[in-house]
Amino acid sequence: MRIKRTTILAGALAFFSLPALAAETVDVFSTSGCGCCIGWIKHMQEAGFEVTNENLAMADLYAKKIDAGLKPAQTSCHTGFVGGYVVEGHVPAAEVKRLLAERPDAVGLTVPGMPAGSPGMGTSDQPYEVLLVGRDGTSTVYASYPK
Repeated sequence: MRIKRTTILAGALAFFSLPALAAETVDVFSTSGCGCCIGWIKHMQEAGFEVTNENLAMADLYAKKIDAGLKPAQTSCHTGFVGGYVVEGHVPAAEVKRLLAERPDAVGLTVPGMPAGSPGMGTSDQPYEVLLVGRDGTSTVYASYPK
C-alpha cells in the first residue's frame, strides 16, 4: 500500500509540474521583412522561448505599442508580449527570464531604438540599457550592457 501511495504522489507531482517546465510563449508583432526582428526572434528561440510572429502595417504596430503602455521614446522596431508583460525591442532573453521570475508590478521591458550589439543587431561593445517601464509610464534602468 505504501508503494502505491508513493507512486500516485509522484505521478501527481509530475503532472502539476509540467506547466512550469513548458516554455513561455512570446507573441511578437513586427513589420514584414525586418531582419533585426528576425534576429531577435531567433535569439529568443535559442534561449528556450516559444515565439509566434505576426506582421502588421506600421500604423497598427505603433498603435499596439501605445495601447501596451509605451511612450514613443520607449519604442523600437518590434513588440513582444509574454507572461502579461510587453517586451519592446532588442531586450536580451536573460532579462526577459529575470522579469518573469521577479514579476514586478510593471508594464514590461524595453530597449529603445536599435542599439548595436543588442540581440538581433550584430556584435558591438556599444553600451545600452534595458529599461523597466512602470505602470505610470516612467522607466528605470533594469540592466546595462555589455555586462
